[in-house]
Amino acid sequence: MKSIYALLFLCLFSFCKSPQPKQINIDELTISEIHQAFQNGDFSAEDLVEAYLSRIEALDSSLNSISVTNPGALANAKKLDAEFSKTGKLRPLHGIPLIVKDNINTSGLTTTAGALALADFYPTSDAFIIQKLVDAGAIILAKSNMAEWAFSPMHSESSTQGTTRNPYNLDHVPAGSSGGTGASIAANFGTIGLGTDTGNSIRGPSSHNALVGFRTTLGLVSREGIVPLYLRNDVVGPMCRTVEDATKVLQAIAGIDLKDPITHYSQGKTTTNYTQFLKKDGMKGARIGVFRTLSEKDTDPEISALFNQSLKDMAMLGAVIIDSVKVENFDSLRRNQWCPVFRADLEKFLADYVKRDTMKTIRDVIRVGTTSEYARKGLESFVDSSLPENPEINCGDAFTDLKRIAFREAIEKVMDSLKLDALVYPSWNNKPAQIDRFQEEYKGDNSQLIAPHTGQPAFTVPMGFTSGNLPAGLQFLGKMWTEPTLIRLVYSYEQGTKHRKAPVF
Repeated sequence: MKSIYALLFLCLFSFCKSPQPKQINIDELTISEIHQAFQNGDFSAEDLVEAYLSRIEALDSSLNSISVTNPGALANAKKLDAEFSKTGKLRPLHGIPLIVKDNINTSGLTTTAGALALADFYPTSDAFIIQKLVDAGAIILAKSNMAEWAFSPMHSESSTQGTTRNPYNLDHVPAGSSGGTGASIAANFGTIGLGTDTGNSIRGPSSHNALVGFRTTLGLVSREGIVPLYLRNDVVGPMCRTVEDATKVLQAIAGIDLKDPITHYSQGKTTTNYTQFLKKDGMKGARIGVFRTLSEKDTDPEISALFNQSLKDMAMLGAVIIDSVKVENFDSLRRNQWCPVFRADLEKFLADYVKRDTMKTIRDVIRVGTTSEYARKGLESFVDSSLPENPEINCGDAFTDLKRIAFREAIEKVMDSLKLDALVYPSWNNKPAQIDRFQEEYKGDNSQLIAPHTGQPAFTVPMGFTSGNLPAGLQFLGKMWTEPTLIRLVYSYEQGTKHRKAPVF
């Protein structure tokens, strides 16, 4: 009898206990490290998802970066674990937790764009790129907060979630509009992230959060199923802690989509293996043009010092630095490139995806309201907006709009004449602004000025930190469809400098 009681005691207090979640150090984990751990049996996708969800629950109250976590994430992880156990094979992004900006359609999770008008909008299908990522094995872990309707490059404030803070210094902005993705990936709330970029919104938050951000050639990646700002400029892309991880995300999402006609321009200009360009010696012999037209414009001395050091670092890594590159008529070419197409683009999205009689127009959106004064002013500015009457501005895409083509040709002509692989400049000439002074301190946003209009690819990588523990980013601008070149350059720079560090908050 005693032995029976002893067995019951052991069962109750030992053998019959629910297994405790594995303790995983998720700080700065990469895709390669995670896949190695899966293969070694160190932890499973389910363990990993539990670890990230626990971290979000414990720490996001100080950042406010996550809009919603995915209640199906653990079930999806279990399925992927079972698949790996059965096949012994890992998909390219097998079991990798993904954080998605809240303007990208995800089936079964709200897609709000930070707005009350879409607070209860549940898409019936995934956006094209989300389906590609899921097919590659990624697990949608959460949706991230953003600047409402993606209006603000400065900060990330929404009616649905409030204001997101910078994990490196909580009194400062993470930039916008993909600030939630920027802050959450920097804080190790997920492995990989997605942002969208109309003028700045991948590269700005990446720069402010010591991340790698890829704005690819317009047309390389589909924008289907994404709430637009200005579709003629919009790009979606990776925001990650390493160049290698960002490259693996790009590899999964690039491709032609029949529902996004602009992707047809990428025909014959892509590769199925972007990771082959991850070369540590990629700077050797590269010709890097210094675009001081941007880098010397009202630049904070600390940013200037970091930028000039980056030039020395690239030279030490084997690059040839061509200083003070000039683009003829740059100031006049870059003017009058913006077109107020938000109303038309949004109303088409509402018709195609939301499909409600009560939510068809921008006036319906305004009727529902907003808690953000910044968003309210933005919405009202578009009520009576129309395309410009000036025939020189036709508001076309980067491949047919003559003004955009002329701007691009002027830049690429100089790059060709000097045989440049890339132009470089600080992603932001000033430090991240204080949250309570974001409009007054919004200065030096270089990301707005070239790539959104020309369609060229522009990648940002960490360049170091200024006082206040505030990150800064270095931007590489390439010619159309030169993602392989940019990957080679930014990877070599990243590996040669190792500026990325995790925040302590």
